[in-house]
Amino acid sequence: MGKQGGPEVFRITGARAGLTDDVRGRQRRYIISMSIRTVSVVLTVVLWNVERPLAWATLVVGLLLPYVAVVFANGGRENAPDLPSSYVPPLSRPALEPSEVVPGAEAAPARPGDTGGDTGGDAFGKQPDAD
Repeated sequence: MGKQGGPEVFRITGARAGLTDDVRGRQRRYIISMSIRTVSVVLTVVLWNVERPLAWATLVVGLLLPYVAVVFANGGRENAPDLPSSYVPPLSRPALEPSEVVPGAEAAPARPGDTGGDTGGDAFGKQPDAD
């Protein structure tokens, strides 16, 4: 993080939730998922002799849900997509546009013997009157 064109500016609205809030939310999602799994396993046992196709469905949910719950719980911290970016780049100045080169408008070559000194003219290039 070097200083390239000015200091970095951060918005407080773009700040993520604290680590404890993030861990608490992931734990809550995991507990809810495992509760649903427990209910589906109990329903599998209860429905096995009553409604076999529904019992198979609850068994599949009970077998797949732990994997899904662990993947979501260990997903880690991510930025919320609806919040703006926390980094605001410093204002940049626009680049200068190139100038046009007009043929023949270049400076005349120096004459031999010309020292480039003052010729005695005024600010507008007029020569003084010779009396």
